[in-house]
Amino acid sequence: MTFSGSSTSSSGDSPEARHYNRIQRWLSVADFAIGAALLIVLLATGWTNQLRDLALRRGSQNYTLSLFIYLFFLLGISKLLGLGLDYYGFRLERRFQLSNQKLRSWLWDEVKGFLVGLVMAGIVVELLYFTIRQWPQHWWIVMWALFLALFVVMAQLAPVVLFPIFYKFEPLENEDLRRRLVQLSQRAGTRVRGVYRWRLSEKSKKANAALTGLGSTRRIILSDTLLDNYAPEEIEAVLAHELGHHVHRHILKSILVQAGITFVGFWLTNWVLHYSVDHHMFEELSDFANLPLLALSATALSLLLMPALNAYSRYNERQADRYAFDSIASVEPFISSMNKLAQQNLAERTPAKWVEILFNSHPAISKRVAAAEAWRAQNQPVDAHA
Repeated sequence: MTFSGSSTSSSGDSPEARHYNRIQRWLSVADFAIGAALLIVLLATGWTNQLRDLALRRGSQNYTLSLFIYLFFLLGISKLLGLGLDYYGFRLERRFQLSNQKLRSWLWDEVKGFLVGLVMAGIVVELLYFTIRQWPQHWWIVMWALFLALFVVMAQLAPVVLFPIFYKFEPLENEDLRRRLVQLSQRAGTRVRGVYRWRLSEKSKKANAALTGLGSTRRIILSDTLLDNYAPEEIEAVLAHELGHHVHRHILKSILVQAGITFVGFWLTNWVLHYSVDHHMFEELSDFANLPLLALSATALSLLLMPALNAYSRYNERQADRYAFDSIASVEPFISSMNKLAQQNLAERTPAKWVEILFNSHPAISKRVAAAEAWRAQNQPVDAHA
């Protein structure tokens, strides 16, 4: 989980911050709309069947290979349709001086992102249709269990396998700061396997930090944009928030929430598949031309649950903030780090209520600062008048 000031806008927000975040929201909406429209068009026109037939020819009628080729076509078309928005997003970051990434580097990241997405989606989709073919009546329960296992494995492997594909990491050389952060982690009851400098500045001017991984891959990553611009006490405050997620078992709770959602999602998918076969949309459950229908069902469920999941995430973030208040000597570094993150990441401090409900996984920065000030007034009255 990351400590992010960029998901949240203030009565003192600059017009630049409001404008930037408004464009970002419209880009998110447009990207979602393009993806949903593609799925609907493929199903409504029957083009998904033609795409399946093409994949079968290219794959010499081999089901597994043909399924992967179909997925490649599907993701490729989606990527091409959204490339204009992606490029606009790249230009937007440079326009607001939040990025120094060059076009060639961005294009290479896009290629890597597509290939990584193709591999990960390929694993999930191949497993999905394998279970459908092997256990047509109970496939969704089997796939639900496999999906949860993959979810946990990827959470463990991401810091050592996925992140280094896009960013460079190196052990933190500041021994004093490393020792302070490790001690802070130990007081929270978690053992980290290392503290790493995250070379984010090669692509972005924003700052961030995270406690990532599970078990043997649990590590602290701190962006160089954070290390170079924040005092050690402020970095401790940032990490204390991250450790609050560990203390309150938010990762485990999130896995349990994910388990519940995916259980409902796979049950719904099974119903949708049977409905499509019963109404002659597809000949059989394992006809992978129905993949857009499954994706559309998952998209609809995600959209429906988004406000509730954002509310749950904001609740977790408030808990993590309160842990940070209790575990650091003074809340002043927390307050100053929040304000600096808001300015550096061009975040909105006080977004409209509907924006917070629909889009934001973190509470508004103004609310987080107000909570810290209220805690200080109650617990540090002497510091409050210093």
